[in-house]
Amino acid sequence: MLRSLKKVTPLRRMYYRSLIAKGIGGQSDEGQILLRLAKETGAPKTFIEFGFHPIQFNCAALMGSFKGLLIDANSQQIADARAVLPSNIRIEERFLDLENLDFIRQAFPKVGVLSIDIDGNDYWFLEKLLEIQPSVISIEYNPSFLDRSISTIYDPSFDRAKKGGRGWYHGASLVAMSKLCAAYGYGLAAVSEGGVNAFFTKTGKLDPKTAWRPSELRAKWSGTTPQQQWETVKDMPFVEI
Repeated sequence: MLRSLKKVTPLRRMYYRSLIAKGIGGQSDEGQILLRLAKETGAPKTFIEFGFHPIQFNCAALMGSFKGLLIDANSQQIADARAVLPSNIRIEERFLDLENLDFIRQAFPKVGVLSIDIDGNDYWFLEKLLEIQPSVISIEYNPSFLDRSISTIYDPSFDRAKKGGRGWYHGASLVAMSKLCAAYGYGLAAVSEGGVNAFFTKTGKLDPKTAWRPSELRAKWSGTTPQQQWETVKDMPFVEI
């Protein structure tokens, strides 16, 4: 019934609005983490997030009091978001690569939260955008890479569905993300309960190897352990960080 409802645009958007009225967030406790870290850091009330769904994105809990920029390449999701999200959120349809990030750098004078979840070139985009010095960084890590310090190779047309490895070849490990952030003065401040999303601030002190968590959803959907996931992708090309 719900699947059929989502195929009809007016009904889908009505459904989305009902969920927004109840309160939406990320995959687990991302919204609560961002609210806490934004308060602790005195973050400007602005956020930029790319890779999002109209009713599930990390910065959703900030919509009430922050100005935001949401970016994605999915036309339907962009149209739905423009129809159901508040006017203080700017929504852009773009497929990003390392050559077209300038509009993100120019979005706000100061960025409170930068959130990246694109299932592909996450590490390389963060490397390019760290110069804007957000107060809080939220980024997806790949738990299937375990405690190795690795990233997938940059590909401007990255599509994890076409890369093989059951879709588990994407992004970078938590250790690799932590090393990158440390080079700019950030430390690991939190990891979401469901795994996958990591949060960095200037005062974060967590050890990525002990803070690492598996993806609960990935384990549930695939019936595999993180070690089994690694065995599936270990022979694919990586960059050591």
